[in-house]
Amino acid sequence: MWTGGVRVLILDHEQRMLLVRQHHEDRDIWMAPGGRIEENESAVDAAIREVKEETGLDIVIKGLLWHIEEVSHRGQRFVNFFLGELAGCDTSVELGYDPELKKEEQVLQEVRFLSKEEMAGLEVLYPEFLKDEFWDLLENGKLEYNAFRMREI
Repeated sequence: MWTGGVRVLILDHEQRMLLVRQHHEDRDIWMAPGGRIEENESAVDAAIREVKEETGLDIVIKGLLWHIEEVSHRGQRFVNFFLGELAGCDTSVELGYDPELKKEEQVLQEVRFLSKEEMAGLEVLYPEFLKDEFWDLLENGKLEYNAFRMREI
């Protein structure tokens, strides 16, 4: 059985990426905001909801950048990486929460916009290719295509 998740890459007007720092397995991991797709929820709706929960920001999804699958001892999982855009001009973020976890179980530690250079210096960034591949796509104008489609029933 596949378990689905989402992550959203969002840039501010200074070309800094929005990242959250979470504490998992005794280490801090920086990643784009996101989380699990809930039952009866589309990936796009999950992406918008997760960003709001973790950062307080309202966004619009612009496209699907990557669909990453994992089949391992942890099971069958996938994560859709979306390109998002701020719905307004407000870039003030607030550390959110995971409503499925109790207060003492929260993993979110910090949220902020980081430059390409700041991201390059992070010890743990998930996925690691955010340090270079995303910026290469941005610089070469390759973020315009949206591979995501919803099947109309």
